[in-house]
Amino acid sequence: MSSETAAPTSVSTHILDTSVGRPAEGVALTLSVRSGSDGAWTAHGASTTDADGRCKDLPALPDGTTHVRLDFAVEEYFVSNKHRASHQQAEEQQDAPRVRDSGAFFPEVAITFAVRPGEHYHVPLLLNPFGYSVYRGS
Repeated sequence: MSSETAAPTSVSTHILDTSVGRPAEGVALTLSVRSGSDGAWTAHGASTTDADGRCKDLPALPDGTTHVRLDFAVEEYFVSNKHRASHQQAEEQQDAPRVRDSGAFFPEVAITFAVRPGEHYHVPLLLNPFGYSVYRGS
């Protein structure tokens, strides 16, 4: 199959707030791309997670993209009243220890990964106020 007829390279993501066991709704993110390890980053799209913690509207990547960066603005999510109420409810249900600090230890999460033409990359973010992890999903 030639590169002209190959499927577009695409990215999707979702966020699970592991401190409450629920999707993280309302987290803004930006998608940036570059060609080559030394290439300049170019903003290519932006989105906000929906009620299921997913971003379903990220654009296909431009031809020649070799690296992608997802920048998640998580601080606003953690300081929002909605998150605090959800976290308090989860603590009461699970008899979990109270968070010692307010706000977010990590105000931003930036995930950079390599891509190949014609593939789809699903990159979930598992998030809590004091840590996060990511993986290539399906």
